[in-house]
Amino acid sequence: MPAGSSISTCSPNHNGSSRHHILTRGRELNIHSQRDTRYCGPVHLILKSEPDLFSKQASKQAALPFPQTSKNMDSISTGPIASLLEKLHQEAEAADKPLMERYLTELMKDTKETDMDQAEETDFYKAAIDKMIQSETKDLGAAYSELAGNFLSVSPQFGRFLYACARAARARHIVEFGSSMGVSTIYLAAALRDNNNNSGTGGAGVVIGTELEPSKAARAMTNLSAAGLADLVQIRVGDARETLAAENVEDEIDMVLLDGAFTLYLDVLKVIEPRLRPGALVIGENCFRQAGGYVDYVNDPSNGYLSVPLPFDAATHRGNLLSVRTAKRE
Repeated sequence: MPAGSSISTCSPNHNGSSRHHILTRGRELNIHSQRDTRYCGPVHLILKSEPDLFSKQASKQAALPFPQTSKNMDSISTGPIASLLEKLHQEAEAADKPLMERYLTELMKDTKETDMDQAEETDFYKAAIDKMIQSETKDLGAAYSELAGNFLSVSPQFGRFLYACARAARARHIVEFGSSMGVSTIYLAAALRDNNNNSGTGGAGVVIGTELEPSKAARAMTNLSAAGLADLVQIRVGDARETLAAENVEDEIDMVLLDGAFTLYLDVLKVIEPRLRPGALVIGENCFRQAGGYVDYVNDPSNGYLSVPLPFDAATHRGNLLSVRTAKRE
């Protein structure tokens, strides 16, 4: 097997859990539980799922084809994928609400009583962002290990925007930095599938997702399988600056979503930049000027990008940018 290549197989256990067998660079690694594996060194895992890992009912629902006779070739508005996304957004809200409440409570304790009347809600969100950036800078692995149970996913509105961008760009090769539980990945993979169904050209493409936390990557593949989209997705576990290196991404990239560690956006972009086609879309969700220089970089036309801010989730001071790659590939 060539260096850097991976073979992934997956089999169910009698108790309903799954065991992933991954052979990478000559070594076999097993992932049995959601918490018993941590990323070590340059080795990366590529998780894939098989339909028989999940209940017959979920597989049957996911396998339902989108009506080919319908003029509305949009699988995220109605049907099984739309229903699954609604369920996942509800789960995300329930899982993440206590975290945000804890952040706000801690920040309010740090605010002087004399400043409370003048403080606005957005001030607390800004402070929460600064706190997260500090945590990433101090210990990236520890910061995100503590968030293993949180979705931290895109909003339904932002998800629909991602889907629309992938459809409009007729994207075939998409890279996602920070897949988490796979919510945004479903929007992207659904766009690939719908593009293929609409064009009838065959070969729907691939979404290459990345995730530092192994338990989240496994959960993402479970959700993608339930959506019937797992065949279009790879989730690479580990440091994205290594798993997305040039030798590990062969195809020209049509679209990028940056939604992982705030401080790594620029590093990850520079790693995949040689693979971006002219006109490729780069979408930064939660990108902040104080986090690593990404905002200044893509706002400078001399670096080969044209960028515009996006209005989504402005009330919570979440910085979002849409950038178009204007430079030619070298």
